[in-house]
Amino acid sequence: MIKYYPIFLNIQDKKCVVVGGGEVAWRKVCSLKDAGAKVTVVSPEFCPELEKETGIERITQRYDTKFLKEAVLVVASTNDGTVNKKIYSDAVERGIPVNVVDKPEYCSFIVPSSVMRGDLCISVSTGGASPTLARYIRELLEKQFGDEYGEFTKLLSEMRRKILSEVKEESLRRDILQRIAGLDMLEIVKKKGVLEAKKKMLEIVSEKISGGN
Repeated sequence: MIKYYPIFLNIQDKKCVVVGGGEVAWRKVCSLKDAGAKVTVVSPEFCPELEKETGIERITQRYDTKFLKEAVLVVASTNDGTVNKKIYSDAVERGIPVNVVDKPEYCSFIVPSSVMRGDLCISVSTGGASPTLARYIRELLEKQFGDEYGEFTKLLSEMRRKILSEVKEESLRRDILQRIAGLDMLEIVKKKGVLEAKKKMLEIVSEKISGGN
């Protein structure tokens, strides 16, 4: 079994190609769009969801190698195994990361099962051994990590920008950032809301800068 190296890839404003026109391809298109990609989808026919999807380039043709030009990522989701293998070979030859849906042996990367809470992303993978187990674990995590984690992450991002711009001493910045990310701050978000947590964080920043504990 291949051991994968976990990575989060920045595809903002980059061309990603999905080959296939069914519902699985549509789900792949949606997740790539959510990550900010410029998505091109290639297929002779498209399911109703893909027909209605906005903000994508649709090419109503059979797959051709030329469609991979300038792509940084490729997903193959056709019902033709021969075509999927060719997409895989073409992508590998060009050094483009490629995923053939449900065929780990024809993937240079796999897509983990993920829980999204705002900017917080928790991903689970079994390395292709059991997508079903990965889904079960994801469902458990969905119950454990509620929407408050998204709110907390957004607040931490805001505070991080403020601290990086206003606190020049590296060790003090690190101390403050560690302190405001504590689980006690998360509890404040859960029980009293984001504004109360932000108020407490600002108090901590002020105390730390002035030399308090």
